[in-house]
Amino acid sequence: MGLSAFWIILAVYGVTSLLTEMVSNNAVAVVVTPIAIGLAEAMGIDARPLVVAVMVAASASFATPIGYQTNTLVYGPGGYRFTDFMKVGIPLNVSVGLLASALIPFIWPL
Repeated sequence: MGLSAFWIILAVYGVTSLLTEMVSNNAVAVVVTPIAIGLAEAMGIDARPLVVAVMVAASASFATPIGYQTNTLVYGPGGYRFTDFMKVGIPLNVSVGLLASALIPFIWPL
């Protein structure tokens, strides 16, 4: 049973997105990119769509003030709470993830 391009990309996107909320987006991109390339080689598919999913997911860090430096900069001076980022960021992360997973295979087919 083969998975569709949407589900493969969504899985890579989801793992990257979860990790980038806990660690710097740059660190996650450096760690997950070789894993995505290895996964693509093991599945016999083009690695570019998976690498693009990693790039987008690592950059779309909206749910915590940890994953991206701008979030960290405004966290204290703005008087935000950790949960403020989660309230807006989680729905935004899910929306961007679904949209990216649907559009990436059209631009870069597996």
